[in-house]
Amino acid sequence: MSHTPTGKRWALDPIMMMFAALAVAIALTWIIPSGEYQRRGGAETALVVPGTYQELHKEVSVAALLPPAAPVHGREGGDKPAAKAAVPLTAVSPAALVTAIPAGLVKSANLIFMILLLGGMFGVLRASGALDAGIERLLALTGGRIGIVTPVVMVAVSAGSTFLGLISEYLLIIPIVVALAERMGCSRLYGFAMLTLAAKVGYLASVTNPVALLIAQPIVGMPVFSGAALRLGIWVLFLAIAIVVVLRLGRGGAHATVPCHDAPLAGRHLGVLAAVGATVLLLIGGSSLLGWRDAQFASLFVAAGAIMGIAAGMTPRQGAHAFVDGMKSMMLAALLIGMARGVELVLRDGRILDTIIAWASHHVDGMPPVVVAPLVMVFEMFLTLLIPSTSAKAALSIPILAPIAQTVGVSGQTTVLAFLLGNGLVNMFAPTSGMLLAYLASANIPYGAWFRFVLPVFVLFTVLSAAATVVAVLTGY
Repeated sequence: MSHTPTGKRWALDPIMMMFAALAVAIALTWIIPSGEYQRRGGAETALVVPGTYQELHKEVSVAALLPPAAPVHGREGGDKPAAKAAVPLTAVSPAALVTAIPAGLVKSANLIFMILLLGGMFGVLRASGALDAGIERLLALTGGRIGIVTPVVMVAVSAGSTFLGLISEYLLIIPIVVALAERMGCSRLYGFAMLTLAAKVGYLASVTNPVALLIAQPIVGMPVFSGAALRLGIWVLFLAIAIVVVLRLGRGGAHATVPCHDAPLAGRHLGVLAAVGATVLLLIGGSSLLGWRDAQFASLFVAAGAIMGIAAGMTPRQGAHAFVDGMKSMMLAALLIGMARGVELVLRDGRILDTIIAWASHHVDGMPPVVVAPLVMVFEMFLTLLIPSTSAKAALSIPILAPIAQTVGVSGQTTVLAFLLGNGLVNMFAPTSGMLLAYLASANIPYGAWFRFVLPVFVLFTVLSAAATVVAVLTGY
């Protein structure tokens, strides 16, 4: 009979973590008063109207322990008035510990199907043998030098994140960088860190990231993409630190080399890798220029999987089986994304997010600007644990915090910087981030292993980020 090692018995399991996050979210709806701001427009990115916060009557009683008669998930997203009148506001029932999961899966359906079909495409890629052959060729071209491969990969990934806002798109290449790391004699964590840390640093700095800046800067009345020079400096510094940290994790450091065979690629492998390259280009172009989102990406992965199977010489039956096997490998990632969305639905159903914003805005009013700027960053870090979505968080927090920060001498540009840094820092490890959990599931990396690795980096980056907000205040950024 096998026994579970003591060290493993208490390992951080992502599913148990999400259940714990759901339980905490439900408990908060019983503790924190409910309230809401008026909003302009609909959807989760609707801007709140400053000065309109109003506390709402909420029933906190034994009756609230029972599940609601009808689903009320997403009440904050623009329900009809009649629906609000028909369902009295109560603390969220503990039954939401299970009911919020299918609701979250439904709300995240497009993203979940995209991830499942991405796994299918990678199943075909792995079965073709082209991935291993391509990695071998890459190592041959670089002489097997880890100190060249790692920085090149990290700069390319981080540039896509900071200039184009790519993040979910990198699910496509996680298995590639993990396989590359293992071929170089490094751990899976090395490959995962090589991609994830670079992507998170890029998103944190957001030099010209349209996903964040197109929403955040217009709210404070700043031209979109303005103030890029300081953010560029932050990106260069943080990325340099990240590269050093990852290289120290590897086998033998920056000067290590791996033996490799300089053999030309077979024709079928060239065809498959060309399809992969075309898919990446279409993914970036479609996202940046054509407004493609999860549904379009999912269709692209189905087509790419079929083309790869044909290029590899697979029979239709072989290709279909490889595709289905690949989808199975993404089931955990899909479930975690739905559970993470369920946490957000619980908080929205309890109407406590606006209360938290109102509390924060009240407590920063009247403080010195060199204190307010880092405090805004810290508050955004806390808010990121509750709302991982960058756009939703910007629409909720910046309209309230920016005017208050401005009255004490913190510019709108500095408020946006504090928002970006706070958002990016916590998204490096946030257990409520469905995308991070999907990354980990795709690479088969335990959350605990990633948390232990990234915690010292997070602490260093937090100190440097707080210093950056102070410098921004002192220089009139």
